[in-house]
Amino acid sequence: MQKNIEQSFDIIANNFINLKSQSIVIAKIANAWINALSNAHKVIFCGNGGSAADSQHLAAELMGRYKIDRNPMPAISLTTDTSALTAIGNDYGYEHVFSRPLRGIGNRGDVLVGISTSGNSKNIINAFNVAKEKGITTVAFTGNSGGAMKTMADIALNVPSDITNNIQEMHIACGHIICGIVEDHFFSKNK
Repeated sequence: MQKNIEQSFDIIANNFINLKSQSIVIAKIANAWINALSNAHKVIFCGNGGSAADSQHLAAELMGRYKIDRNPMPAISLTTDTSALTAIGNDYGYEHVFSRPLRGIGNRGDVLVGISTSGNSKNIINAFNVAKEKGITTVAFTGNSGGAMKTMADIALNVPSDITNNIQEMHIACGHIICGIVEDHFFSKNK
């Protein structure tokens, strides 16, 4: 058992070392969020399963606080309204649970962050299509291959793994780094 635990840590450590190759992409994402928030727009998140939890987590970091006690930044996760999710899923199909609310609340200049380990989640792909129609910047958090979202997104973060749990670990770490950069940009006392 101990050997399996140690091997798991080795895999995680190597993934994070390899993740350094995405530093430029992470900076681009941070700049997209900063640009949107600087112009009175919002960051909108969506994802399925564990990625739904990650989308809620990152929206909460912006609305609440990450490290600095400061004013909230406008962010929302499309995964939190169970009444809307179930009504839209029932009436229009699960593939529309993110695109329909985005059509209602998304505005030109916002940023949509779609989180999908495969990069092929149909409901996020549909939301990306709506985002393109509305002039909303799209950011994909995916795994190594990137799936369909890789070519659809304005900015694609394709973390270096094909294993779901490892992809999710890297997504939340990258999201935290981005939240920290954004928070420091607006609220650091050292500005």
